[in-house]
Order: sequence, then C-alpha cells, then structure tokens
Amino acid sequence: MFTMGMTLHVSDFLRVLKMPIVIAIGVGMQFLLMPLLGWGLAWIFQLPALLAAGLILVGSCPGGTASNVICFLSQGNVALSVTLTAVSTLLAFLATPFLTWFYVGQSVDVPVLNMLLSILKIVLFPVLAGVVINTYFGHHLERVKPVLPILSVLTIVFVIAIVTALNANNLMQLTSVVVIAVLLHNLLGLAAGYFIARFIGYDLTTARTLAIEVGMQNSGLGTALAVKYFGAAAALPGALFSIWHNVSGAILAQYWIRKKQNL
Repeated sequence: MFTMGMTLHVSDFLRVLKMPIVIAIGVGMQFLLMPLLGWGLAWIFQLPALLAAGLILVGSCPGGTASNVICFLSQGNVALSVTLTAVSTLLAFLATPFLTWFYVGQSVDVPVLNMLLSILKIVLFPVLAGVVINTYFGHHLERVKPVLPILSVLTIVFVIAIVTALNANNLMQLTSVVVIAVLLHNLLGLAAGYFIARFIGYDLTTARTLAIEVGMQNSGLGTALAVKYFGAAAALPGALFSIWHNVSGAILAQYWIRKKQNL
C-alpha cells in the first residue's frame, strides 16, 4: 500500500472530479458486484463457512495494485486505472468490513470495528503517507520508483508464501470445487466489468480498464485480513486468487494486444 502511494500524486485523486460517472460505475461494480459474486459462488458450490468467508472477503476488497500494471500492459487507460484503484482503496476502510459483515456476519463472527482499524493501518495510512512523500520528495526519488512495484510484488508473494506454508496440508486437500469457485470469481468479474461498460456505451479502452479493475482484487489485503480474523483456512481463496488473477490478467492483456495488432 505504501509503495502504491509512492506512485500516486494529489493530481491522481483530483481526476475523480473530472470523470465522476465512470469512477462511480467502476467503484460501484467493484464493491457491489464482486462481493455478490463471491457470495453466490460460495452458495452454489456449498463451500464451508470459513472458505466462503475468505471468498467473500476477497470480493469485498478494493482493486489491487497489480491491476495498474496489467492495465498498462493491455494498453488501457492507466490514469483511470490508478484513480479507480486509489478511490476503491480509500473507500475500503468502510466498504470492506461492512460488506463482509453483510454477507458473512450470520455464519461467521465479523469484528467490524477491529477490521476497520486494521484497514486504516494497512490501507489508508500507508497510501496517504506514500502520496505525501511522493508529493513533496518525489523528484528526489526518481531512481527508487522503478523498484517500488517489484518491492510490492515481492511483499505480496511473501505473504502468499506464508499462507501457503501454514496451509500446506489444507492446500493438498482443497477440492476442485474451491479452485473452480476462485477462478470463476475472477473471470466473471473481468467479463462483467468489460461487457457492462460496453453495454453502457464506453469505448474499448475504458471497457478494458473497467474489466481489469473489477476483476483484479487486492487479494493480498484479503489474505491478510482472512488470516487475522477468520483463521489460516479462510485465507486460502485469497491466496489462490492472488496467484490466478495475475495469470488471467496477463493472458487477457496479451490477447488484447494481439487483437489490436491484427486490426
């Protein structure tokens, strides 16, 4: 979160004022569609309570920083991607715990207040700190900035590695149903973001950007919160999502680039 903040400037947030409708649509799909899809898939596949909570929690998280990289690779609207990620991240400290409580609260105890405080510490404060440093000292850190995405990815990989190690036995016992549910969660998000944007009338570049932002969650945050509040088993959907959404995003970016080249 801090490294993402280091790539943002106050002007990135000011873009919201210039394109409020598309921002509202993107954030709306992010926080309304993805948790609903997570809940629906958990119900369809009859996932155990903790696994269902983990899947829903991933769906309730904001857009992931990897989405900005995938958007760049697919030649989407990077400024829009960064803005959507920033806005959804700032809203996450309210939206994520309450959406999790709304969908999971009756079957798993959700400590909303503690979750709020955790997201403030994990998301809001680091992002704002990064923005402040970038705003006032960014010109002194140009040599460091190219390393920040790598540092962010390595940190996420480290978190996923810990979760995987803690759940080595559970991962071996995961059924194909859980894997399919996680894959469908991501793919349905990508498809919905794209086709809803096209149905409304947005151009291909905007539709691709919305698809990536909706389908690619901050699963690292979801994994961390799942471990903290529901247990290691609940973090498995987030760990799987973290791996898969980078793969699907890269494949989709490559497909769009080839399609554009063939036009």
